[in-house]
Amino acid sequence: MSARAVVLEHREEFAVLTLDRPEALNALSFEILEEIAAAIQEVQAGARALIVTGAGEKAFCAGADIKELRNRGLLAQHRGSRRGQEVFAGIAALPIPSVAVLDGFAFGGGLELALACTFRVATSNARMGLPEIKLGLIPGYGGTQRLPRLVGEARALELVMTGRTVRAEEALRIGLVNRVGEGDSVAIGIEFARTFTGYSLPALGFARDAVSRALDVPIHEGLKIEADLSTLAFRMGDAEEGMAAFEEKRDPEWQDA
Repeated sequence: MSARAVVLEHREEFAVLTLDRPEALNALSFEILEEIAAAIQEVQAGARALIVTGAGEKAFCAGADIKELRNRGLLAQHRGSRRGQEVFAGIAALPIPSVAVLDGFAFGGGLELALACTFRVATSNARMGLPEIKLGLIPGYGGTQRLPRLVGEARALELVMTGRTVRAEEALRIGLVNRVGEGDSVAIGIEFARTFTGYSLPALGFARDAVSRALDVPIHEGLKIEADLSTLAFRMGDAEEGMAAFEEKRDPEWQDA
């Protein structure tokens, strides 16, 4: 394995995390999981979004390194599953939005990595799925929990229980990805991210929190959460600047505060 199987760079206002193991289709090993965890901790405060991609033209991430799963004890397997969930939860918990760019294969743990991101964009070459059932297994890094939140219970059950491959066009239609584009993966991710990163980062964070929590509580509780977060946003200087800019017919100058 390369000494740097996970590369973190900063391009302009974006952090770019690349799985750099193309000879193995960027497959996830336990070592790479730890490299992802370390990279997440190193994302600089000035970044306005995280772009996650895979090196090469064949795969975003082809999933787990199956050789590592053979002959493991039950305790080790449980710990491994929980650790993968923790690492991917770290991406979901970042204070900035994240965009996974799927080019080529995104299977198993690779798709679960993408599901942990705020958004997913794909090239027409993307192929994705959760094929663990074909090995007598089920997803263990969050796939059974995050997929139904995106595509609904019935579709999620079908994809998990058949292990079938989804092409980019279907993924867009069912809400698994947000956009299909062509070209360089990082450029695609940055182009998509720029549709929202020009706004106030705290306001974006409040919006993400309100929407994500809506899926976990009854609507009357969700409405209370929305009211609280809306009030917090209203207190910010960015809200005053945004409203003033609207009245003065000019572009706002966000201070992220």
